[in-house]
Amino acid sequence: CSATDACKTSNGGCSAKAECRRTTPGNRVCVCNAGYTGDGIVCIEINPCLENNGGCDRNAECTQTGPNQAVCNCLKGYSGDGKRCTYISLCSQNNGGCSEFAICNDTELTERTCTCKQNYIGDGFTCRGNIFQELLRDANTSRFYFQLEALSIRDIAGPGPFTLFVPRTDVLNSDTRVKDWIAKGVMAQVLRYHMVGCASLLYNDLTRITNITSLHGDPIHISYSQNKLVLNNNAEIILSDAVGTNGVIHVINQILVP
Repeated sequence: CSATDACKTSNGGCSAKAECRRTTPGNRVCVCNAGYTGDGIVCIEINPCLENNGGCDRNAECTQTGPNQAVCNCLKGYSGDGKRCTYISLCSQNNGGCSEFAICNDTELTERTCTCKQNYIGDGFTCRGNIFQELLRDANTSRFYFQLEALSIRDIAGPGPFTLFVPRTDVLNSDTRVKDWIAKGVMAQVLRYHMVGCASLLYNDLTRITNITSLHGDPIHISYSQNKLVLNNNAEIILSDAVGTNGVIHVINQILVP
């Protein structure tokens, strides 16, 4: 007589994911393979992510890759190997994309707020100080700033409000009359003719008026037609509404002459 091998046929009735082990003649036990759980007749794949997040950090996602196997990936807003994830402060890099004159505050995951610092105004991404400071920060208006500094004209550094019409830098550099005005000592009058006191007039405001008085004392004529704002029938506003704490800057393509 020979002993009957209970595992010889159909894996002994064990699961395909189990090992059939002979015990005594005609008997066997079924043992689930590594990565599976059950009684051997039925073996179910173990998902390690179902318990303790698979050993991943609480700020990580556990993804099953096979029987009792998983990978850990840090959630958005965190960095690390998945087993340990550290919060990434949006404000820690490049001020969170806020203006250099703004304060960046982390609020929640992948979110932050930008708030302009004291003495600056704006949406946090663009923050401006007073219009005298802002002239220097823009290549289109920096030449006008240096002209004011050269003549110690500080009117627009005051509390305002002011409206400023600034000839673009290349216009001031190329107009041959500028040297003559400086030589004759009248450049200060020309510069003040580009300033309006006691009002911060935006582009839309200017479309509704026809005359304003400059700090020089002479009026500036305003005309609006075909979606263009023109001063003294000559100088067109080409960039507008750069709002600072004490007024607004408009860039024009010609010099205004009193």
